[in-house]
Parts: sequence; structure tokens; C-alpha cells
Amino acid sequence: MNNNLLERITHDPDICHGKPCIRGLRYPVELILELLSSGMKTEEILNDYEDLEREDIQAALLFAARISQIKSIHKIAL
Repeated sequence: MNNNLLERITHDPDICHGKPCIRGLRYPVELILELLSSGMKTEEILNDYEDLEREDIQAALLFAARISQIKSIHKIAL
């Protein structure tokens, strides 16, 4: 099931500058995470963004969980 959810996350350089998005739509994963972290409920998000499905929200959360499993982060000098 998890792999099926992650298939909903797409990367296309022509959509949202290549950021991970939901099903090729112009909804970056970061938007979904920001909405959830602001306190919006899944139902509220689904009502506001009719293109989205419940599984899209779950996929965004799973994607974020996988990204957070990175072993270490190195600061890049600017």
C-alpha cells in the first residue's frame, strides 16, 4: 500500500519548478504539509481543493516521513 501512495508523488521540471507534487497537479507536497501544520483537517483541505483525494494527503505525509529518515544533513556554504 505504501508504494502505491508514493506513486502519487511526482516530479516534473515543468510543474512547480520540479518540486514534489501530487499526481502531476500543481499542488506541491509542501503546500499540503503547510495546510496540515496550520491546523486544517483533511476534510477541510479536500473541500477547498476539489482535485485532491484523501490518498493524496496520506501520500504527502508518507513522503514527508520518508524524507525525514535521511541519516544526516550537511550545511552548504552559500
